[in-house]
Amino acid sequence: MNLRVSTCFVMLTYCFWYGDARKYNKILIVKNGAPWGDWAKPKFCKEGYAKGFALKVEDYQGSLAWNDDTGLNGIRLYCDDGQAVMSKSGDWGAWKKAIYCPKGHLMSFSLQVEPYQGTVVDDSAANNVRFGCSEGAVLTGDSHNWGYFGAWSESCSSGAICGVQTRIEPPQGNNDDTALNDVKFFCCD
Repeated sequence: MNLRVSTCFVMLTYCFWYGDARKYNKILIVKNGAPWGDWAKPKFCKEGYAKGFALKVEDYQGSLAWNDDTGLNGIRLYCDDGQAVMSKSGDWGAWKKAIYCPKGHLMSFSLQVEPYQGTVVDDSAANNVRFGCSEGAVLTGDSHNWGYFGAWSESCSSGAICGVQTRIEPPQGNNDDTALNDVKFFCCD
């Protein structure tokens, strides 16, 4: 029997997932992420940094009371070597076109989140993301405009964004689904 160890040593600034390792120097977080779901395993560019991203988004489901919108379902990073990496994504929606920094790499982010809507109204949680690029450009995802963009994360102090970790709520059956609730990005030298 082949056992694989999955452990993340934050204090050592290494993440080990099924034998893959990438040294990082900072974790970028925001305070407005929604609380539902579990953190998936982080995923990293094998080398270099992320220079672009794409979003998995469920289209608006309509205004009827039983229609359930999940909004943002996934975030994919595009690395220098052409590799695409993503943590877990939700079950709904389709991938939008990739958006790239005109020059440079992704350095910081801001998350658009719809606040809790109460027990009788549809929650969508995270709905869009913005990235700041190393040369100063700001890239906004192609998603819904529900909720509000929160404060920007810190910026990578050296290097650039090299990894992603998402918080995803699994399907809730006949109850309200939200899919992607929160995200963390990792900076590498």
